[in-house]
Amino acid sequence: MDLGPTSRVVADNIRRLREARGLSLRALSADLKRRGHSLSADALNKIENGRTHEGGAEPPKNVRRIDVDDLIALAAALGVNPNALLLPHQGSGNITLTGTGQVDAKIVWAWAEGSRPLAVPEGDDGTANVDFQRYARPLGVRNY
Repeated sequence: MDLGPTSRVVADNIRRLREARGLSLRALSADLKRRGHSLSADALNKIENGRTHEGGAEPPKNVRRIDVDDLIALAAALGVNPNALLLPHQGSGNITLTGTGQVDAKIVWAWAEGSRPLAVPEGDDGTANVDFQRYARPLGVRNY
């Protein structure tokens, strides 16, 4: 299974956060089950197998993609927002985004947090941000 850059980042982040919290695959699986979302330790292992491998090594064939319900449940269980799973854990340099290519990390994080559009056309009069806010965030949460 060929995973894109975002899928590999999600796998990297799940493993990084699970290990940082001292959780085994079984413990994370049990926590997810208590939250009403079942993912076996084997399924979690297959998700983590999709992570970025050093030296360009091929990932194992037993790789599992996650869906959006998995992503939200894992973010809650790991005590982070979904962006912490979706984006590389870096605050500077360029990030590779699926369907977009290389983008400055600060812009990507601001976009993911709903603060600004991913790209602003040259000469924009502020319309790009207003439109972004209108469609990206509900009333009462917008930045205007």
